[in-house]
Amino acid sequence: MSAIRFFTDEDVYGAVAGALRQAGFDSISTPGAGRLRESDESQLLWAAIQGRVFVTFNVGHFAGRHSEWLRHGQHHAGIVVSQQRSIGDVLRRLLHLANTLEAEAMRDRLEFLSNW
Repeated sequence: MSAIRFFTDEDVYGAVAGALRQAGFDSISTPGAGRLRESDESQLLWAAIQGRVFVTFNVGHFAGRHSEWLRHGQHHAGIVVSQQRSIGDVLRRLLHLANTLEAEAMRDRLEFLSNW
């Protein structure tokens, strides 16, 4: 059993990754990983290789990308999508998700942050 590790997209508040780290979770932001301005496909591929759940406000694109990956037999560590909301709300919901699910349960899973 292992804890979820996060990778936040560049459209997610930069403070979220740091706050997740302060809460004890392995989390890195797009700038922290040196991946600014990479394509969406490249970001998701990097997160998958690293075993990190990808967190993004780009709901439409990544919900579709999730389906495409599964249709083509590609696997990822999980995708969390959300409409833009306050930093506190994003953090509270991500912490609830991370304290409820383990990394294995997130594999190939699409989660809407609004459900948490």
